Amino acid sequence: MKDFAPSADRNKDEILEVLPGILPNNGTILEIASGTGQHAVHFAPHFPMATWQPTDRRREILPSIRAWTAEAALSNVAEPLELDVAWETWPIENASAIVTLNMLHISPWSTCSAWLTGAARVLAAGAPLLYYGPMIREGRETAQGNLDFDRSLKARNPAWGVRTLEEIVPLAEERGLALDQVLDMPNNNTTIVFRNRV
Repeated sequence: MKDFAPSADRNKDEILEVLPGILPNNGTILEIASGTGQHAVHFAPHFPMATWQPTDRRREILPSIRAWTAEAALSNVAEPLELDVAWETWPIENASAIVTLNMLHISPWSTCSAWLTGAARVLAAGAPLLYYGPMIREGRETAQGNLDFDRSLKARNPAWGVRTLEEIVPLAEERGLALDQVLDMPNNNTTIVFRNRV
């Protein structure tokens, strides 16, 4: 049964626009927190020589990813896997790239640390770790929409909130992930790209 997330449908084209300049054309592209599967089937056809590997920590959402993939008849989208970034061992040992969209603000801060640790462990040398979502950046005015969103998230769960880029970068550096790109995106979102030094 296919689930549908309006937010995933809204941002898919703006994300796709930047992916070809960042992701490799082959190997395994690991998508963390794939959600419904909408992004996987939208992006994978543009990387036909690569294997798109969707994952999510919620086992109950995996059938939706399968349904979207089956409907699209895509041969390069792998069977979705359950993956919680907090796990010490991930079900994927090696990846040519990692894509994560809209996860950090609806997770506790410990999730960010675990995500970076796992990414550094599985990424090939020089491989990109791409993140897209709302982001606060020091020294730049934060859009009112993101401030309001941050307040609403914390009202739902005090451990959630829009993250600050300058808090993420040191954690990444400690794990051998160097900041490579910061891209302004529509609707007050940001794409950040780290590359594995190891």
